[in-house]
Amino acid sequence: MIVPRVFWRSGVGSVRTKVPAKPFGKTPAPAPKPASRLLSIRPAVFYAGFAGLLATNVLTLVGFLMAPDIARLFADQSGSVFTAYEDRIAQLRLEVDRLQSRHYAQTGDINLQLQELAQTQEVLVEQHQYVKQLAEKAAALGIDSGAVAPKPDDGGVEDLAPTPNAPAASDGDAGAQVAAATQSVNQMMDESRLALATLSDEATAKTDQIVGTLATVGIKPKLPDVDTDAEGGPLLPPVDGAESASLIDEANNVAAALDRFKAASDAAALAPIHKPVAAVSRVSSIFGNRKDPFTGRLAFHSGIDFAAPQGTTVLSAGAGTVSFVGQISGYGNVVEVTHPGGLITRYGHLSAFLVKQGDAVSTGSPIARVGSTGRSTGPHLHFEVRRADNAVDPARYLNAGKILQKVMAG
Repeated sequence: MIVPRVFWRSGVGSVRTKVPAKPFGKTPAPAPKPASRLLSIRPAVFYAGFAGLLATNVLTLVGFLMAPDIARLFADQSGSVFTAYEDRIAQLRLEVDRLQSRHYAQTGDINLQLQELAQTQEVLVEQHQYVKQLAEKAAALGIDSGAVAPKPDDGGVEDLAPTPNAPAASDGDAGAQVAAATQSVNQMMDESRLALATLSDEATAKTDQIVGTLATVGIKPKLPDVDTDAEGGPLLPPVDGAESASLIDEANNVAAALDRFKAASDAAALAPIHKPVAAVSRVSSIFGNRKDPFTGRLAFHSGIDFAAPQGTTVLSAGAGTVSFVGQISGYGNVVEVTHPGGLITRYGHLSAFLVKQGDAVSTGSPIARVGSTGRSTGPHLHFEVRRADNAVDPARYLNAGKILQKVMAG
C-alpha cells in the first residue's frame, strides 16, 4: 500500500513535515503541535505607537493652520462666507419691505389716520398741561375748578401708530386701532373742554357777582378788556377739513375770565367795605335820624357806632392813604383814610393813634384805638363813610363786604 506524502505550511517559513498516512478504518491520534517560531507585537506597544502617530498629525495640522499665510487664507474664506450670508439677509429684507409696501399701499388711509391721531394726541397732552395750570391758578383764587382732564394712559394713540418695517395689520385690526385712537382723542378733548367750561363759568359768575355787588355802593372796578387780544394774518379762503381741534381758544378765554376775576377780587379787597373792628362788638347806633343821647331830641347821625372796650384796635376798612390825623369838633380824636375813587372813611372818638398822615395802609391795617373822646357817652368807635364830602350809609358798604366775603370764600 502506497502512502502519499503530505506537506503542511505554518508560520512565516515553510517546513515540510511528514504526516503519516491515515490508516483505513482507524481514527489517528492528533499529532503534537510544533512550537511557533513567529515574533508577536505586544498590544501596549501597538497603542503607544498609534497615539504617537495621531499626536504628530495633530501638531502638524496646528502648525499648518497657525502659519500667517494659511491663517489669512482661511480668514478670507470665512469673510466671504459671512458676506454671502449678509447678502442673502439683505435680499430677504428687501423682499419683505416690498411685501409690506404693497400692503401699506392698500391700507394707506388707515395708517395716515393713525399718524394724524398720534400727532393730535401730542398736542392735546401739551394743552392738558395748560388746562392744569389754569385749574391751579383758579384754585389759588378760590375757584373750584372741578375735574381736570386726565392725561391719557400708556398705550394711547402714540402706541397705535405704525412703525417703520413693522408688519402691516389686517384691515380689521387697523380699523380697531383707528377706532380706539379716535375714542382716546375724543375722550380727552371732551374732558378738557368740560374742565375749561367749568373754570370759565365759575370765574365769570363770581366776577359778575363781585362787580354787581360793588356797583351797589358806587364802586366800579377796572377789569381787563377781553376784546383786546392781538390777532392777525393774511386773509385766505377756508380749506376743507382744516377745522382746528385745538383747545387754545377755550383756554385763552378761561385765562381772560380768571384775569377779570382777579381784578374784581383785588378791587373788592381794596374797597372800604370791611368791618373796622375785628373784636366782637355790637352796633349801638345806626346811620340816620335818631334820638340824640345828650339832648333827647331827634338828630342826624352820620355814621355807625360800634360799642367796644377801651383800647380795642381799630382797623382800616380798605386800602388807601391816611389823609388826616387829629381832632374834629364832636368827633374827638379822628383818623381819616382816603381810598381809590375818592371815598373817605372816618374813625372817631379814638383814644390813641397808630398811624400818621401820609401813611399808606392796607385793608385791615391797625390805625387807632377805641376811646370815648369828643361828644361820647362811653367807649365806642364812630365809623363814617364820606363821598364828595357827604356822609353816606356805611351799612351798605359793610353789607357788600359780607356778601363778597362769601362769594370769594365759596
